[in-house]
Amino acid sequence: MQALQGRPSTRYNGPLGYQGENTMAVFTPLDDAQVASFLERFDAGRLIACEGVASGTENSTFFVTTDRRELVLTLFEQGEHDELPFFVDLLDYLDEYRLPVPGPLHDRRGVALQSLAGKPALLFPRLPGKHPESPNLAQCRALGDTLGRMHKVGQHFDGHRPNPRDLNWLLASHHQVYAYLTPADQALMGDEIDSYQSAFDDPDRLPTGAIHGDLFRDNTLFDGDRLGGIIDFYNGCSGELLFDLAIVVNDWASDAHGHLEPARHDALLGAYLQRRPLSDAERRLWPMMLRMTALRYWLSRLLVVYVDPPAHELTPHDPERFRRILKARIAAGALPLPA
Repeated sequence: MQALQGRPSTRYNGPLGYQGENTMAVFTPLDDAQVASFLERFDAGRLIACEGVASGTENSTFFVTTDRRELVLTLFEQGEHDELPFFVDLLDYLDEYRLPVPGPLHDRRGVALQSLAGKPALLFPRLPGKHPESPNLAQCRALGDTLGRMHKVGQHFDGHRPNPRDLNWLLASHHQVYAYLTPADQALMGDEIDSYQSAFDDPDRLPTGAIHGDLFRDNTLFDGDRLGGIIDFYNGCSGELLFDLAIVVNDWASDAHGHLEPARHDALLGAYLQRRPLSDAERRLWPMMLRMTALRYWLSRLLVVYVDPPAHELTPHDPERFRRILKARIAAGALPLPA
C-alpha cells in the first residue's frame, strides 16, 4: 500500500471489526509505549508509528508501522468475545490455502488472540488496495474466482458458528419493523417470508460450509484489477454457500434501479462456477435465494433505522436500495446462469 501519510481514506476497520454497513473508531486510546510493548510479543519488528483510525461504531482500530511491515491492530470493544476464536481459526484456515485474507499474526508462543488495555486484541497484516465503488468486469471475475475457491475449501472447515442472519432470523425479526411499513410493504415482506419457508423446507438440501456472510464491494480491497484482500469476517459463519453467493451478486451486479447487469453478473458467476459448480438444488433455488438475501438486507437496514440505531453519530444505509432489489428480483426473476 501507499505510505501512511497521504493515503486515501478507506472504510477498512480491521479484518473482523469492520461490518460493511459501519465504519471504525478509537474508543480505547493507546500510547506508543503500550503498542511497542505489545509488539514485543510478536516477531513483527520495532514500532515506528501508530495511527488511530477515526469515525466509527464498533471497535478500536490502529494502523501500525514497524521497521519491517505495516499492520492493523484491532481492540474488540463490543460483540460476543467468545466467538472470536472462530474467526481466528477461519482466517488461519483460509490463509493456509493462500486466499487473500488477513491471516492474524501469532505471537512467539503461537497464540493469535491477545489482550491489550483490558480488551481482546488481534494483529493483522495490512492488505493492499482500496474498495471498488463501481467494479469493472475484471474485478468481478477476480472476486468470483476467489469466492469459488473460498467456498470450495470452506466446505472442509471444521469450525462452526450458526448463520446469524438466516431464515430463522428473518422469521423472528421481521415483525419488529411492521409498524414503520406501509400495508403494501407489510404484505410484501410477510408473503416473501412465507415463500422462503416453503422453498427452503429441507435445510440439508444445499451445500454448506464456511461463508463470509457480508461480502459487499466495500469489504474487498483491489489494487487495480488484482484482488488484494477480502476483509470483515465478523459475519463469517457456517451456512449455505448459495446464501453467500447471492449476497455478492445482489451487491456487485445490481444497477441503481435494482436490476441485474448481465455483464457483471456473467463475469462474476462465470468465474465462480469454474471453481465450484452449483448442484441441481442450488440452481433451482437460485432465484429464491437472491430474493431472500435482498430481504435480509432490507430488514437489517430497517432495524438499524427504526429499532436499533447505532450508538454513535452515523448515517445508516438506506433500506430502500434492497427493497428495490427485492422487487426487481420478484418482477424479473434471475438471469440465466452462465454455462
